[in-house]
Amino acid sequence: MASETSSTPSSSRASAEPSSSSYTAIRDPGRILQFDPFQSLVDEGFWHRLSSLKLDSLGLDQSPISLTGFYAPCSHSEVSNRLTLLAESLPPDPKQLESPLERVHGNRNRCPVPGTLYNMNTLESFKALDRVSLLKMEAQKVEEDSAVLLRFLVISFADLKKWNFLHWFAFPAVVLDPPAMILNIQSAKDALNQDEGQSLSAVMNEWRNSSLTTDVPFFLIIISSSHATVRHLKDWEACQHDGQKLLFGFYDPSCRATNPGWPLRNYLAFISLRYNIGKIQFFCYREKHGFADLGLSLVGEAAVSPPQDWREPQNIPKAVGWQPKPKNIRLAESMDPERLAVSAADLNLKLMRWRTLPSLDLNILSNVKCLLLGAGTLGCQVARMLMAWGVRKMTLVDSGKVAMSNPVRQSLYTFDDCLNGGSFKAVAAASSLKQIFPAMEAEGIQLSIPMPGHPILANEVDRVHEDCKQLWNLISSHDVTFLLTDTRESRWLPTLLCASENKVAITAALGFDSYLVMRHGSGPLITVSDQTDSPSTLDDGVQRLGCYFCSDVVAPIDSTSNRTLDQQCTVTRPGLAPIASALAVELLVGLLHHPNGIHAPGEIANSIMSSSKEPLGILPHQIRGSLPQYSQLTLLGHSSNSCTACSSTVVLEFKRRGIEFVLQAINHPTYLEDLTGLTELMESAKSFNLDWDKETSDDDDADL
Repeated sequence: MASETSSTPSSSRASAEPSSSSYTAIRDPGRILQFDPFQSLVDEGFWHRLSSLKLDSLGLDQSPISLTGFYAPCSHSEVSNRLTLLAESLPPDPKQLESPLERVHGNRNRCPVPGTLYNMNTLESFKALDRVSLLKMEAQKVEEDSAVLLRFLVISFADLKKWNFLHWFAFPAVVLDPPAMILNIQSAKDALNQDEGQSLSAVMNEWRNSSLTTDVPFFLIIISSSHATVRHLKDWEACQHDGQKLLFGFYDPSCRATNPGWPLRNYLAFISLRYNIGKIQFFCYREKHGFADLGLSLVGEAAVSPPQDWREPQNIPKAVGWQPKPKNIRLAESMDPERLAVSAADLNLKLMRWRTLPSLDLNILSNVKCLLLGAGTLGCQVARMLMAWGVRKMTLVDSGKVAMSNPVRQSLYTFDDCLNGGSFKAVAAASSLKQIFPAMEAEGIQLSIPMPGHPILANEVDRVHEDCKQLWNLISSHDVTFLLTDTRESRWLPTLLCASENKVAITAALGFDSYLVMRHGSGPLITVSDQTDSPSTLDDGVQRLGCYFCSDVVAPIDSTSNRTLDQQCTVTRPGLAPIASALAVELLVGLLHHPNGIHAPGEIANSIMSSSKEPLGILPHQIRGSLPQYSQLTLLGHSSNSCTACSSTVVLEFKRRGIEFVLQAINHPTYLEDLTGLTELMESAKSFNLDWDKETSDDDDADL
């Protein structure tokens, strides 16, 4: 029980109260009316929902948030009902300030109660809140408005790193001074005769089952000639007739036999002020198994004498209602480990949006499908960086197995992956990603990429044909392809397929102490007319960015034969791959956030472009770096009409002939050069050099 100046929890006196079977009438005009304090219960779903809103929408905003709590009349003789917060207690738009009750419809077991949440950014700000002032402010709202006679207040601090939630409830109530005096109180069954009781039970069951009134917690009971009716509070004046009983009813969450629940406190103050009534008869409605229980319900009468200064507009009444102490909820122990891992992994990304990157779109990152061609040093590093940026869908392709030299440089492998001849790299890498982060959708595929300059034997044609088709399908089904293989020629077919499908392609290549990172431009605009199977180009008037092969004057050839051990291995400085991999992933993130996507123009880091309006900075075409000088350049290169991988000529021929074109390019090293005009260009260059040498020789003879 709680006196006029106390909010002691009811649980401390439960054993002292009689059960419903021993309810006795109390008639003691000198006894102060005491109210059973409201208790609170917060469902875990509420904290999960608040966490999402905090990270995704609220950020650093500490503005009050409108809430909706739920309660129901007491339904057990020994257990009081609590006000409960659920996930749906929070509004869809947390920054709205109006009451959410218009959106939330209760039912017979969930009567809605308006409330306000103050969620603080730090523990210090939580402790520094002026709880007295907050309570007074809320109490003013209940003084004159029957719609908010029952409301609540919550202050909280959410430690989202550890999933701890500190919170403190208040149920604001005005202090009755002088206090209300209890004149009598007894069970409704004893207070009413049999006919009145049966009629009241029937109308209350009807009231509780009606979709229009089931969530209306305050009402009037009129009993005339043993016939009971239920009316809204607004009908009070129309209910003033001689010879009838008028009871002010409410849904009572308390189970106590002699103490009404906390909602009656503000109800009495409102009735006294609004209707100028000194002696108030009230009805504490309680039920059992979903039906009115007059043996558990109470009928009482209280004397209330509100001070006259309550009616003064400038007067702020005293208020009570804070629960004795705050509560701390620790959800980490009860959360599913995988769900906890997802929340922890996304925490850093969501915090970026609070201050620095409010336009960061995490949905784009989590939904983009990335294909990694090569699961070596670069592939492992790129996969880790993508995972850190929130990319959840990856496919890794490699034909090799994990060797003993790999784990120290390739971060997704361990010593166990090297045993028994070694696991396939792609499969082991995908498995490792899932072990690191169970929510990853990672797949490893063992596949050899057909390469120009590596002729195909007659008995291998069918296999290579299938490899080409599989690679084509993979690139078509993914949004982004990373070219992370060891050789130049292994990048040719993926580059051609990306240009043909107009897919994003990003290359990372290493030297001993230098690196290249670049994003390929869009593919040429090519269409196939309805009248013919022959494709044709469409000139859009925009110069495309180049691909990895656009600056070459020779077709890709075999670069793996007749090489020494140091040439067979990718010999680089250990710090090079992490640098290049990180830049490749950062390039993708910038591209995904650019409004033009794959068609975004290349930018160069100079005095003009350094002020880029993009939130992630400039979006270069190529990045070339050197460790000896610790230097880095951003370069721009446009597509070449003679490119052996992305030019209109090559893409047109591929669309016309498909895999057969690829097989010819693989088996005949000069075919691509002849097709693109590089052969003619080289002959012209040789002729120019011969003429230049002859002219120079003639000039030398003349000087002699």
